Amino acid sequence: MIFSRISKIILLSILILTFALGVLPNLFSLAQMNPQEERQSLEKELKELVEKITQYEKDITKTAEEKKTLQNQIYSLRKRIEQLDLQIRQSNLIIKDLGFQIKDTEGSIEKTSLEIERSRQKLANILRLIYEEDQRSIIEILVSEPKLSNFFDNLIALESLSSKNQELLEDIKALKSDLGGQKESLSEEKEDTEKVAKIKALQKQQSEEARKEQEQILKMTEAQYQKSLKEKQEAEKKAAEIRDRLFELVGVPEAKVPTFGEALEVAKYAAGLTGIRPAFLLAILQQESAIGKNVGQCYLVNPATGQGVRVSTGGKEPRTMHPTRDVPPFLIITKELGRDPYKTFVSCPMSIGWGGAMGPAQFIPSTWVLYKDRLSAILGRAGDPWNIRDSFLASALYLSDYGAKTKTQDGEWKAAMIYFSGSTTNSAFYWYADNVLKIAAGFEKDIETIEKSR
Repeated sequence: MIFSRISKIILLSILILTFALGVLPNLFSLAQMNPQEERQSLEKELKELVEKITQYEKDITKTAEEKKTLQNQIYSLRKRIEQLDLQIRQSNLIIKDLGFQIKDTEGSIEKTSLEIERSRQKLANILRLIYEEDQRSIIEILVSEPKLSNFFDNLIALESLSSKNQELLEDIKALKSDLGGQKESLSEEKEDTEKVAKIKALQKQQSEEARKEQEQILKMTEAQYQKSLKEKQEAEKKAAEIRDRLFELVGVPEAKVPTFGEALEVAKYAAGLTGIRPAFLLAILQQESAIGKNVGQCYLVNPATGQGVRVSTGGKEPRTMHPTRDVPPFLIITKELGRDPYKTFVSCPMSIGWGGAMGPAQFIPSTWVLYKDRLSAILGRAGDPWNIRDSFLASALYLSDYGAKTKTQDGEWKAAMIYFSGSTTNSAFYWYADNVLKIAAGFEKDIETIEKSR
């Protein structure tokens, strides 16, 4: 008994050890990598995931089109079935009506046959009387009739009656023949209608079977669609986790103002995700906050009016934040991030307009919320406008949306104008876009120098 327990323990230990030897190297492979190796590995995995997501999107689009086609076919089949059902009902009503007509015609034929029989009997009686009159001798006629003229009158009357009865008989026979023709015609029409009804019923059955088959295919297509959708969502989630980890590997703490080299690494990654030039992104952030050095010197004090306080002087700033446009989203953003809205730095107002811009990228709250979901999809968490990495990415998304991804002077100039003023037409702000392009040109040279030195 003891030996059996020891054997089981030894066997279990061997199994656990075998499992550990096979699995642990994989579990600790990433932990054993240096940051550069881990980054390269994650970037490779991210590329593969992006390719999978693209393929899932194609599959989902194709399946959605197939679903739409099948739904249209099912709809057409249902309408066809409804049409056939109405035609069958119509045919059945016609058959029923023809049956009544045939029954009425049969009744008329029966009555006509009786009339013919009665006329025949009358005609037979008249012919018998005429025959009897013809067989009487002259002596019988003279003895029985007071006047000879009476005999001839009777004979003429009988012959006239016989002629009329003969005509009536012919008319009745003609009527019977007509009724017989009508009955035959009605029977043929009824038979034809019954054949049509059977054909329609067969067509309905075939359409029903086709509809059921299409519905079954649609269920299978829907299952494939949901599977592809789920796999795409899982891949997107994994990609978001990898992107977040890659951002962490850049190694710029939230509270630390980055060096140019650190800022360049963040800018390169954010620009790579959005298709803009790193030098242009750095130029925007240099113009806005000296790449994170100047993130505002005002606090919000009164959310109802947007009034704040300038920390450096203690003076009141009545236009610190727009009370209806920006204060509500600002309170939501700070609450989600666990920040005190009345102890969080924002930009002070300039000579015109409102203040309230947040973090290194100087997003106003109402604009930041427009990019909230896209940031979350990439980062796998809520974006933070005061975080160096998050603010760089949000800025890159914004600039890409407004033309910077063209990487042309005109596209970048327009993107810079919109970033600062919301339009490209106000000549009073041309200086901003011009200055950004000059800074970007200088940064481009600095980046080339850094790259060559590596």
